[in-house]
Amino acid sequence: MESLSHQDVVNLFLQLAAMLLLARVFAEIAQKFNQPAVVGELLAGIILGPTILGTFFPGAFDFLFASNPSANLALDGFVQIAVVLLLFIAGLEVELHLVWSQGKSALSISLLGLVVPFVLGFIFPYYFSSFFGLADGDRLLFSLFMGTAMSITALPVVVRILMDMNLFKTKMGMLIVASAMVNDIIGWLIFSVILSFMGKGSSLSLMQTIGVTLLFTFFMLTLGKIIINRVLPWVNKKLAWPGGVLSLSMAFCFLAAAFTEWLGIHSIFGAFLLGVALGDSEHMSERAKEIVHQFINNIFAPLFFVSIGLKINFFTNFELMLTLAVLAISFAGKIVGSGFGAYKGGFNVKESLAVGFGMNARGAMEIILGLIALENGLIDEKLFVALVIMAIVTSMSSGPLMKWALKEKSK
Repeated sequence: MESLSHQDVVNLFLQLAAMLLLARVFAEIAQKFNQPAVVGELLAGIILGPTILGTFFPGAFDFLFASNPSANLALDGFVQIAVVLLLFIAGLEVELHLVWSQGKSALSISLLGLVVPFVLGFIFPYYFSSFFGLADGDRLLFSLFMGTAMSITALPVVVRILMDMNLFKTKMGMLIVASAMVNDIIGWLIFSVILSFMGKGSSLSLMQTIGVTLLFTFFMLTLGKIIINRVLPWVNKKLAWPGGVLSLSMAFCFLAAAFTEWLGIHSIFGAFLLGVALGDSEHMSERAKEIVHQFINNIFAPLFFVSIGLKINFFTNFELMLTLAVLAISFAGKIVGSGFGAYKGGFNVKESLAVGFGMNARGAMEIILGLIALENGLIDEKLFVALVIMAIVTSMSSGPLMKWALKEKSK
């Protein structure tokens, strides 16, 4: 078995140290300005990457990130694990009983908040594919991806914004969270099917892959959830706490990820579904969830978000008109779709606007989607930069716009 050389190990540790240190510094700065930590972590990556360090101190950038392929390969392994764990904790946020309790209103908001941005995100890239950066790929596949990218909501960002605004336990807050949950599950299911179209090395045919994906989703959200609910009390009682539940959670997260990767979908989908099934169990305590969240959000998440900036030069790949088009489609689709869904559910115009703004937060989920598409050659670097900027802008503006809409309502 091949192993890293002495220099590889030194280089890898320097990479990890630089990424974690700068991520923590800029996450703290971002939070001082009431912004999500992810904004600071992305900025840290842009500074460490070819955009800043590579432009102004090319020697330092080459030494740290470009001179050692073996260390970079090891770092990529860390990043792959980070993506899987990020989707796992996003799944933990989903509470299925909350979705059922909100009933038709949540379904109306989530479906309209999915369909309208999906349609807008599909139509424009389909008919103006060269403007959006499609050179010689599959136009239908490209447009399906863009539709999905425009329709997914970042559940962890939404929860954080609602908590900051003391709206989490209100009727509106619960409705937004439930809608975002449904939105996420359907959105990731669609994206998984799109990835299977790309033929990621699965031994199954396309229809078999789609069938097994739907079967796996149904199993995890029904029988899988029941099995976890039965096994967890035994784990909590017989094994050391919290070590037992944490190590088994991680192990089964990686098993589910390996299974869906083998299917030719993506490892993230298995991790997300396992998180949904586990998080919805009454025996998975809030304290255990918090330990998992702290561990992943403060170690693995920063590595992933900093790595985004290492991959691309944001200056040379920034295209103003493309970025504005992506922003316009993303804002219009979510606000009109989710807002209309809320209006149909009995909210007034201002409240409906607030729901639309709340559902508009994209955050980490958008960036993960974009990165997978980039790595699979579905989109180019210019569109990826536009998607990252859109994710940041929607996450930063969601809270202030909700406050504005609700303030207007109270006048």
